[in-house]
Amino acid sequence: MQSVILITGAGTGIGKLSAEALALAGHIVYATLRDVHGRNKPKADALRAWAAEKQVALHPLELDVLSQDSADAAVATIVREQGRLDVVMQNAGHLVIGPVEAFTAEEVQKVFDTNFLGAQRVNRAALPQLRAQESGLMLWISSTTTKGGFPPFLGPYGAAKAAMDSLAVSMSYEIARFGIETSIVVPGAFTRGTDHFPSAGKPADAQRLAAYDRYDGVMDQVGLRLSELTPDHADPQAVADEIVRIVNLPVGQRPARTVIDFVNDGAEEVIAVAEKVRIAFARRMGFADLLSAKVLRKPAH
Repeated sequence: MQSVILITGAGTGIGKLSAEALALAGHIVYATLRDVHGRNKPKADALRAWAAEKQVALHPLELDVLSQDSADAAVATIVREQGRLDVVMQNAGHLVIGPVEAFTAEEVQKVFDTNFLGAQRVNRAALPQLRAQESGLMLWISSTTTKGGFPPFLGPYGAAKAAMDSLAVSMSYEIARFGIETSIVVPGAFTRGTDHFPSAGKPADAQRLAAYDRYDGVMDQVGLRLSELTPDHADPQAVADEIVRIVNLPVGQRPARTVIDFVNDGAEEVIAVAEKVRIAFARRMGFADLLSAKVLRKPAH
């Protein structure tokens, strides 16, 4: 069944790979990124050219997750053009590396603005449409850093991702009675095939950063050490393929969580226990019906 899909942060990495894979699978995909008429125009043009070559429905669309107006406008455009919105893939994010102390509160706030608050802006833009439809899928791209082994010097990023992950779980209960499903995809570290580590931000306070000279080299080695633990066959395309699988599953059969981790940092084991506890506690509280979305309305497509 063909779905209309919005993907945030679709200019590179997992977002771009997923947009292409979903379009090839026959879905109507809006690959959103910011500044499509300026800095990111070459990326948007490349996506359009690729879509034309493959004869698929992949549409670059302006969406800056730092702006509520931008998120609202993007959703409005999709609904105007397609009459519905079936899947929202919360993928936009930015990695930063450095000692927590060296980041100002304002810098940490910017990390949260992209990785956490940006998702909330998209939520507020998209959920009125999904609630009105009484159907849809919220698809969140989390990280094994929220549950598994935690590399050093990723503090602000890890905190923001953990906040987003927690928000996704809480919201899953709140939207289930509207017939909206939730799936959280948890990728491990990928040091090849994405711009995640090469484009990572650093703290601006050089003096505080220099004060950690006894850790000299460790920050630069985080990506290298993860690369050493990563098998040669590891490919972020595996995440995109899993996303296609989830979207293609019948309503009611989509997993609450799925892990794609070639580094084996332990997140899969922790998640198995955490999910067991979460489900058992929801049942003890008498909220078992909130653990999965009910089919309230047959899809019109």
